[in-house]
Amino acid sequence: MDDELLELQRQFEFAQQAKSSIRLSERNVVELVQKLQELRILDFELLHTVTGKEYITPEHLRREILAEIEKLGRISLIDLADTIGVDLYYVEKQAEQIISDDSRLMLIQGEIISQSYWDSVAEEINERLQESSQIALAEIAAELQVGSELLASMLDQRLGTLVKGRLEGGQLYTPAYVARVSAMVRGATRAITVPTNLTVIWISLQQLLQGINGASGIAVDASFFQSLFNGLVKENEILGSLRAGVHWTPNIFSIAQKECVDSFFSQNSIISYEFLRKLGVPNPIQFLQSRYPDGIPLSTTFIHPSIVEMLDSTVEDILERGSWTNSLLVLPSSFEAQDASKVLLSCPSVRVSLKSNDALIFGDSFIFSNIFIKDLYARMEKEMEAINVPGSSIGTFSGDSLSSSKFQTDPSMFSESIEMGNNSCRTGEIMEKKSKKKKGKSTGNTQSTAAESALDDQEPSTKSKKNQRKAKASSSVQVAETKAGGKKESVKTKENDIYYPTEEWVIEKIKTLIPDLEEHGIDDPAIILQPLVNHLRPMLNNSWRERKKALFSENAEKMKRLLDNTQQKLDESFLNLQLYGKALDLFEDDQSISVILHRHLLRTTAAPIVDMLFHNLDLHNKLKNGIEVAELQNSEPVSLSTGERTTIAKSFPGSLSIKAVTVAEALEGKLMDTFINALEDLAEESGMIVKKLDKKLERTLLHSYRKDLTSQVSAEMDPIALLPKVVSLLYIQIHHKALQAPGRAISFAISRLKDKLDDSAWKILSDYQTATVTLLSLISAAAGDEDDCSSDRILTKREYLESQIPALKGLVQKGASGEPKPST
Repeated sequence: MDDELLELQRQFEFAQQAKSSIRLSERNVVELVQKLQELRILDFELLHTVTGKEYITPEHLRREILAEIEKLGRISLIDLADTIGVDLYYVEKQAEQIISDDSRLMLIQGEIISQSYWDSVAEEINERLQESSQIALAEIAAELQVGSELLASMLDQRLGTLVKGRLEGGQLYTPAYVARVSAMVRGATRAITVPTNLTVIWISLQQLLQGINGASGIAVDASFFQSLFNGLVKENEILGSLRAGVHWTPNIFSIAQKECVDSFFSQNSIISYEFLRKLGVPNPIQFLQSRYPDGIPLSTTFIHPSIVEMLDSTVEDILERGSWTNSLLVLPSSFEAQDASKVLLSCPSVRVSLKSNDALIFGDSFIFSNIFIKDLYARMEKEMEAINVPGSSIGTFSGDSLSSSKFQTDPSMFSESIEMGNNSCRTGEIMEKKSKKKKGKSTGNTQSTAAESALDDQEPSTKSKKNQRKAKASSSVQVAETKAGGKKESVKTKENDIYYPTEEWVIEKIKTLIPDLEEHGIDDPAIILQPLVNHLRPMLNNSWRERKKALFSENAEKMKRLLDNTQQKLDESFLNLQLYGKALDLFEDDQSISVILHRHLLRTTAAPIVDMLFHNLDLHNKLKNGIEVAELQNSEPVSLSTGERTTIAKSFPGSLSIKAVTVAEALEGKLMDTFINALEDLAEESGMIVKKLDKKLERTLLHSYRKDLTSQVSAEMDPIALLPKVVSLLYIQIHHKALQAPGRAISFAISRLKDKLDDSAWKILSDYQTATVTLLSLISAAAGDEDDCSSDRILTKREYLESQIPALKGLVQKGASGEPKPST
């Protein structure tokens, strides 16, 4: 057998030493291996090395990885790939398999770490800890290049075994160091006798330890002190209570606190929450309710039931006598009004009286018997009846609050203000004329200006007669009443409120009827006066309103007549205004003359309409508010100044006031269209109907105006006053327009007739106008001068004009060499 083995060895050695006649290249070997794998002769996986010259099996790669881990304990996957010479992909794949099979290994940030490595690290850390008594975890983590959380979790498993120490707040401490710091915490907290924030104590201990350890010592975190403190409290080595983790109240303080509260409450039967907060009680109500279950918690104080019994007996006596009292005078001086209100409502007699309406509580602390309140109301109502004179009573109640509506309460004051306004208006006009005269040119236009101004005073004031046909709306009164009511009910109520007894009046009466009100220890009498006024004034208002309704029913018929009269006057005057406005279209091409004519028509025709409407609406407003108006029918026209119009417009209620102010402003403007639109809005708001001028009405009014003006021309003998009437009549005959022109516009109006008249008629009219201007200039220049020469010249010029009167009248009566040329 041995001989056979020796023979086989010789043959094997010979075969090895024999040189092959066929050599395979690396490429042939790779192809051969691939062929063997395709034929499944090699049925296992082969891995290439990085050099590409070697094959390695996964099992062999795993064994080499395990060998490296066992040798080093912690190795990076990148280093493994370099050491073994295999691609990183295969190393990571095998590493994952190895870690999943072995629980003692872990893969952290591309490194495989074994438990043996952590054991050795723990031993090193323990040696360093025993040398320095404390060590920061962050420092070790930086040296090991691992996360602090990972290091803490590994050390936590080995505390008490491999590591002899305590991990707290990111630091490791030896048991001796922990015992030392624990003794410091125990001593510091036992020395506290008042509630303290533990953070302050921990800062002091940190500074103390820093001084002991020196600059090389590590700062101790506050959580370490807190942990030691919590352990001492749990072991009852420190007595007290901890709130919110840091607010410490020693047991000795709680005992002293409770004794103080018990002593104060037993002596006074009342204790305030502010007093308990000063003693350091965080939740006073809960604290007191737990100690005194029978007590009554209020808003700012805590009282004993005996306080309620004392107040109840006092209130019961007050109600029996039909009087009133301030509960703050009965209760201890530390009580506040809101607490007094709660105590009052806790009294049995008060609850019964409130339920049966025998008592009323005002201003939190005041209780009044209902008998006393009824007597007070009766006396105030009696005083109201004593001063209830129509017109004057309202003024008495309202006082200064009606300063803007004095015209509604005193007719005499209204008439006086009109006179004063007219005087001031005339003075303003005179001053304005003087200033304009000074600013004008020296002498060239002085006489003509004076002549034109004189013609302004002589202009015709003809108006349509009552025989003109007017279409009156029979439902105007109904429309006015409908608009005044319904949708404006809230505005009406608001207006009426100012005529009722005001707060000031009621307050003065209360002070008079209850003189001892301010003697009951009240610093601010308004505390009780205002609630009393709020209770009594609505009842007084209802009484006043009932009497006012009776007066209003009496005024209803007057209001109807007033509205009918106003509507009639508005129809007549507004149609005339529209008729005169038609003539303004003839002068639209000359802006300066157009403005003069617009302003003239606004002052002469529109102003009386506004004055009449404002006056009648003001009377209607007075009647509606229950004010007695003695006389409604007044034949004389009302004339108001600009200020009086604005004052009356602002006294109207609600949107009517706004539209009335707009009308007053438009009257002072330059355009008739703006005024007419504003007047229509005001009429609609007040319930009136404005009638539009149609062709039929225009012809009727124009015929009547022409007839009236013709009769005036025939009867007129004043040479100065005759000229504007003749010019107006000529415009009716030629243009069929009713022209209203001031004196300074007569010259321009005459110039517009040159193409409409024949030469002889035009010469008569122009010569007469020139002579009239000369006469007026002489009269103006001779004012205050007794020169006989001037008088002779004036007389001569007047005689000349009087001699031309028949010729001038002939222009409109006979046609003077024929009828005027028809209008084109």
